[in-house]
Amino acid sequence: MDAIHNKPKEETSDMELHSVTPKSRRSLRDYFLEEKDEIEEAQIFYPSSMNTEIKPESITESQAFLVDKVVDSFHGLHSQKSTSSNEYNGDLNPKEEPSSPFIVANTLEIPLTHLHQDCIIPVFSKDNERTISHQEFIESVVKSAQRAFPQNSICEPEVRVSHQIKGRTPEAIHMNAKDLLEHHKTLYYERMAFMVRIPSITEEVNRNKLTLCVGGIRSYNQENLYSKKSMEKFKFFIGFQNRVCMNMCISTDGFLENLRVSDVCDLESKALEVMQNYNAELHLMEMKELSQDYLSEHQFAQLIGKSRLYQHLPKLEKLGIPELNFNDSHINTMAKDYYADQNFSRLEDGRINLWNVFNLFTQANKSSYIDTFLDRNLNAFEFSKGLQKTLNGNSDYHWFLS
Repeated sequence: MDAIHNKPKEETSDMELHSVTPKSRRSLRDYFLEEKDEIEEAQIFYPSSMNTEIKPESITESQAFLVDKVVDSFHGLHSQKSTSSNEYNGDLNPKEEPSSPFIVANTLEIPLTHLHQDCIIPVFSKDNERTISHQEFIESVVKSAQRAFPQNSICEPEVRVSHQIKGRTPEAIHMNAKDLLEHHKTLYYERMAFMVRIPSITEEVNRNKLTLCVGGIRSYNQENLYSKKSMEKFKFFIGFQNRVCMNMCISTDGFLENLRVSDVCDLESKALEVMQNYNAELHLMEMKELSQDYLSEHQFAQLIGKSRLYQHLPKLEKLGIPELNFNDSHINTMAKDYYADQNFSRLEDGRINLWNVFNLFTQANKSSYIDTFLDRNLNAFEFSKGLQKTLNGNSDYHWFLS
């Protein structure tokens, strides 16, 4: 595979930005499979700091299980040994310490080892068949990412959980809660979100550095654990993270809302398919275009007011208006950040570009619960593009600005 060379980005005119058609879309994977000359002509620059080798002394205790069985399976050297649930193939870089988490709400950050060592795995009660565990989901996505980007370094997953479900072992059935010892307790987390950065693939939008990342969400509350084993539901995404604020940027082709699988192998293959079909070039171009259109102070005030009215519209009237999946709490946060946010607030004349509006949405979305986080993030991107179309003559989203 040819290495990607450092080349200054060329200026792109407005006419070129608007000339992209579905026929010209290429997946992110295509950039790594094209010939050298074609890659040099690409508008997106990917730094060449790839395949960084992890030195033994740099590996932390929480990473040890990740690199215990390093096998270069993606170059044809498949291991014949069976792999247990707490080991998998591939190298990971230490997790970068972010300035803020990608989601807040009521979540708690935990190490991956905690899921392996301290958490039980729920089962389908009618047949006692186990579910796909949170850690298996994470490891499956990491494996798929290593296959999709074999020449790139991949960071350790950032894992956040909520809704702890507690239990106790049979011998503690008659004990008071205050008398329980640690070995009497069981727990698992109903909801889990994770994100893995690929730091060597970056781009800049409106002076904000974006880094490619993959991740997913699992919510056991969306499974019927009181029945027999059935297809299990996951949410998976590939997109970019704004390193200025850790906001997620997700597009339609990078998000699989209803990923239904029966086993880990199926999970890996479908995650890999989404990564290979993701059109990073188009996604980045659309985000850059958002920075070229502005809302006036009056238009932003209209947007805030109409967004609050939207929640209370009669059902029939709401059907004729594009969906806005944000509640009053989110809208209040956006109104506050319009004046106070250090990265995405208004200009001195009150104007605000749509890239900043989009980031006000995604910043407010960090207070959403895990199971609605990705859906709202995608809605923020689609809604921002809709506002842009309205400013350029399309009336679908005109209600929010009128």
